[in-house]
Amino acid sequence: MWDQKCRQTLTYKVYSVCLGPSYFRLISIGYKKPLERDDLFELNESDSPYSVCPNFEKQWKKEIQKSTAGLKVTMSFHKQSLILPLWQTFKFLLIKVAFLKVAADILPFMSSQIMKSMITLGENHPSSYGSGYGYAIALFFVAFSQTLLHQLYQRNNMLTAVKIKTAVVGLLYKKALTLANSSRRNYTTGEIVNLMSADAQQLMELTVNINLLWSAPFQIIMAVVFLWKELGSSALAGVAVLLLVIPINALIAAKVKSLKKNQMRYSDQRVKLLSEMLHGIKILKLYAWEPSYQRKVMNIREREVDVLKSSGYLATYSMLTLTCIPFMVSLATFGVFFYLDKENVLTATKVFTSITLFNILRLPLFDLPSVISAVAQTKVSLRRLEDFLCAEDLNPEDVNTSYSGNHAVGFIGASFRWEKNGLPILKNLSVSIPEGSLVAVVGQVGSGKSSFLSAILGEMEKLEGTVQRRGSVAYVAQQAWIQNDSLQENILFGANLNRSYYELVLESCALLPDLEQLPKGDQTEIGERKQRVSLARAVYSNADLYLLDDPLSAVDVHVGKHLFEKLIGPSGLLKNKTRVLVTHNLRLLPHADLIIVMEEGKISEMGTYWELISKKANFVELVQVFGAENRSEATTPKEGEKTCVLLDIVLLVCSSSFDQWKILTNNKEKVATGGMKLSVVLKYLQAFSRRWMWLTIAAYVGQNALAIGQNLWLSTWTAETAKASDFTEWKQSQNYKLGIYGLLGFLQGLLVCCGAYVLTRGSLCASQELHHQLLDSVLHLPLQHFETNPVGQIINRFTKDLFIVDVRFHYYLRTWLNCTLDVIGTILVITFASPLFIVAVIPLGYLYFTIQRYYIASSRQIRRLAGASHSPVISHFSATVLGRSTIRAFGHQERFIRKNYDVVYENLVYFYNNVISNRWLSVRLEFLGNLMVFFAALFVVLAGNTVSSSTVGLSISYALNIIQSLNFWVRKACEIETNAVSIERVCEYANMDKEEPWITSKRPPVGWPDRGIIQFVNYKAQYRKDLDLALDDISFQTRSNEKIGIVGRTGAGKSTLTNSLFRILEGSGGKIIIDGIDISTIGLHDLRRNLNIIPQDPILFSGTLQSNLDPLGKHSDIELWEALELCHLKGFVESLPKKLLHEISEGGENLSIGQRQLVCLARVLLRKAKILVLDEATASVDMETDNLVQSTIKREFYNCTILTIAHRLHTVMDSERVLVLDAGRILEYDTPNNLLQRKGAFSEMVAEAGVTR
Repeated sequence: MWDQKCRQTLTYKVYSVCLGPSYFRLISIGYKKPLERDDLFELNESDSPYSVCPNFEKQWKKEIQKSTAGLKVTMSFHKQSLILPLWQTFKFLLIKVAFLKVAADILPFMSSQIMKSMITLGENHPSSYGSGYGYAIALFFVAFSQTLLHQLYQRNNMLTAVKIKTAVVGLLYKKALTLANSSRRNYTTGEIVNLMSADAQQLMELTVNINLLWSAPFQIIMAVVFLWKELGSSALAGVAVLLLVIPINALIAAKVKSLKKNQMRYSDQRVKLLSEMLHGIKILKLYAWEPSYQRKVMNIREREVDVLKSSGYLATYSMLTLTCIPFMVSLATFGVFFYLDKENVLTATKVFTSITLFNILRLPLFDLPSVISAVAQTKVSLRRLEDFLCAEDLNPEDVNTSYSGNHAVGFIGASFRWEKNGLPILKNLSVSIPEGSLVAVVGQVGSGKSSFLSAILGEMEKLEGTVQRRGSVAYVAQQAWIQNDSLQENILFGANLNRSYYELVLESCALLPDLEQLPKGDQTEIGERKQRVSLARAVYSNADLYLLDDPLSAVDVHVGKHLFEKLIGPSGLLKNKTRVLVTHNLRLLPHADLIIVMEEGKISEMGTYWELISKKANFVELVQVFGAENRSEATTPKEGEKTCVLLDIVLLVCSSSFDQWKILTNNKEKVATGGMKLSVVLKYLQAFSRRWMWLTIAAYVGQNALAIGQNLWLSTWTAETAKASDFTEWKQSQNYKLGIYGLLGFLQGLLVCCGAYVLTRGSLCASQELHHQLLDSVLHLPLQHFETNPVGQIINRFTKDLFIVDVRFHYYLRTWLNCTLDVIGTILVITFASPLFIVAVIPLGYLYFTIQRYYIASSRQIRRLAGASHSPVISHFSATVLGRSTIRAFGHQERFIRKNYDVVYENLVYFYNNVISNRWLSVRLEFLGNLMVFFAALFVVLAGNTVSSSTVGLSISYALNIIQSLNFWVRKACEIETNAVSIERVCEYANMDKEEPWITSKRPPVGWPDRGIIQFVNYKAQYRKDLDLALDDISFQTRSNEKIGIVGRTGAGKSTLTNSLFRILEGSGGKIIIDGIDISTIGLHDLRRNLNIIPQDPILFSGTLQSNLDPLGKHSDIELWEALELCHLKGFVESLPKKLLHEISEGGENLSIGQRQLVCLARVLLRKAKILVLDEATASVDMETDNLVQSTIKREFYNCTILTIAHRLHTVMDSERVLVLDAGRILEYDTPNNLLQRKGAFSEMVAEAGVTR
């Protein structure tokens, strides 16, 4: 991979920091056009994951070996630690960073001493100021040296930190691929991804700040020593204030951390609910439940905002201490200075040297409590990371791949379990599977069929016995794992394209008809589980052993027959391969070479089909149950006739069609380009509220004016000291002057609190309003939007983008406002002190804005690209965790590790370029700041005796402060521009096409519909204007309380008919009339609330069983129990500890699919609408329950019009009339008897399926 990287790489030499001509080229390109990936610099090989991850892994393996050796010697387990391997890998970089930090910390104190010498020079009024020029030049070089050292420290620090994160993420990824299933069950997919995205990030952030643990005390001690030198023991008063502030800051930090946890908990709840809503959006729209779930989200959001308010108010105190620490310390110090000795006087040297030292103290005092808190948080993250990395791995020795014999798979007395301390799931397995044979594994639900395949793969923990397996493996899981990639890439799965074989695989897997309908053929990006794609992937791998976990259950009979004949069966493409097929389709068994019957984790019977039939044992019972369930005519084939079929399965007439593929037409995140749009700013300010906006500006202008006032007051005060010949009068007024100084500081503190308060209120008003607009806009989007766009993009708006709006944006706004006012104030003060300074400010200002204009364009785009590049890292990690069994089965671990390196590398390219661009800017801006310091010093020297020493101190102390302010000003302006993209992304849904209004002025009468007569009049519908009509000139009418069956082959328009009835799809011609009302003239919710449907996919939401049955809270407990009894769930619910309050897990995973379908039936029983649509309502329940449910539907909905979308023809044979569709048109519409006698399309379907009435 690295050899392919031939573009220019980033270099880290000192001269490149100073000049950076190569990087200036990039900044220039970014100014002229939006930057693209190819414009950026590549990484040095030593910084890439291809180098960092293997180096760290070597040290981690040494730690494991040391721990294992210690276990053997002491017989006590020592858990591996991440700290030592990280230190061994990165110690030289960490030591280098520490040395740079020491050097950068010492230089500000040198600047303060040079300034002191200049003020002293001004106090002495020498005849020649020659030494003053030397001091000005020295001040410039010290400041410039500090700039270089600080930027080198920052860059090396950031790059070292991201290397540590990269190393840990690489190790986590590799561990996820080797983790044993017994360990995996302790971690959800979200938790594993969280280790990578949150805990590894926490480790990186601590690494960035870890030097502050010793650096902050070092700076504090240095400052106190110099203050003692200036003010003597009174400096201890300032230290006492500092010591008082630090624990209060620590308490505030702890409280903010606690509030942060609460806020994250509410945020997790909100996002979890939103995620479920978006995945189940079709149910919400069909049942008109959007307002109910919208209120649930808003209730959680209000609690979240309350916590954010509390955090914001606490942050007010932090702002107060950060802004006012220099004032509070100086007030205490000066007060004690006067108190200790009445003869003490304040000179310009003492005042401005002390204030400069107080300003140096500000950041370490503010940072130290935060770093200590971060250490505590990182300890938790380290423990979580270590627990995961030390979890048990799969044992590759469980499966013996080198053995003698000609069998492909063998078990000898083998037992297995999933849980570490659990009971055996598979017991005493002994079987030999010959090479090239077709083996069918059958048994009832829960008998261990899928576990049998997992044992062959080595996915289960072996307790005893032997497992043997030869050759390469291809595995098709029961739930297909598909990557968010093109159809072709999913099938190739890393292999090279062999066009002829690839097309043969497509034909064998019945995918060619789909390709004709997919927009981009096999280049279409798919994001949905498709079993046939999973099967095609396995076939294309051309493996020796195929493990197929019931792949035919997800397809209809025609497709299933095609797959068996062309692929799996004795004459299929895989006829010479070993195939182990788990199946419920017993009609295939006569073709199997060996049948294994599983029962309670054991092999109860084994043999050929005819051997098992002749035994008259469990296998025959299984066959009989299967026959009853499918209500088909069973014929007993003659012995030896393998081509005969034991059973005819009813026809599934709706196979996978174009509109059932989840096609990701907008799979990649759009990366914005250009500057911040004024409309976005106005939208935010509108949500912010004008009242809070003007109050914020007034508070911040006021506090900065008062800060300048304090220093001008001190300057005037010390100027009087210099002029005074008799200090008696001066001493009498010192308490008054100190009081005024204190009053100015108190007022400043008050305005700091007010400013932080009003900014918090305004920003949270804005984020609450924007969240409400976003949620409302998303819920009003048509269903087609959710089917053609990844849900993750919408979730991203509610997580990452909203987090920036909630927390980050107002922080950047506040910092930028402060820096702006600070810079303006500094320039005014220096100009007031030295009017000549304006001559230097104009060209420096021009250079400043030129650099800013160049930098912002490039930096903004790099940050946008970096944000978009993070999604593939998360997506690849998540996909790997979900598909780990398939990846391991195919033996593609190394390829996926390499792919992980690739996506991490791309993310690092943006990160590194962003870091270097920040340093490029900082060096240049701080250089301009250094020039301002130089000119400020030079002009006061040139002014000679015309300016007082207090003016010299005021001018230079302000100039020293401007260095950081200038840097921060541009950085925060860029942050505002970059993060305004999040506001733009949150607002963009407001401009998308929405569905029709939920409620209109025209409302249907109460009790509508009362007869249930549905009339389609010349109705036409199409999914997009560029597609053909999905329904073309449909005209038919039902009678009151009539039972209608709707049938048709693939793409006939059955689902479209349902979508049109509920106005999921709006018509393009004609109309639908229900009981005399044209449904297009009323609101969507007035329509959908008065219709009933049982969808094919049973979707439940997390929450109580009661909230799933009745989310609107309209029904009593008695009504709920009656509904549960009618759908035969009452006994099950009564057995639950919390009964109706039983917690349903995400997606209803703690209920079986059949139970979920019955809960959906109970919902319908409670709604009691006059029109009911059944979309294969009992597909997931057993035969006995199916009979009970069908009788319940007939009994409870006897006075309703029922439309049955038939996927199995036997379900419509009892209908009063049957509607036959083909290509969006009506072919036939009559009673079943008449249609059968007519020998038309319906009669042909029934004959093909072998269904009898």
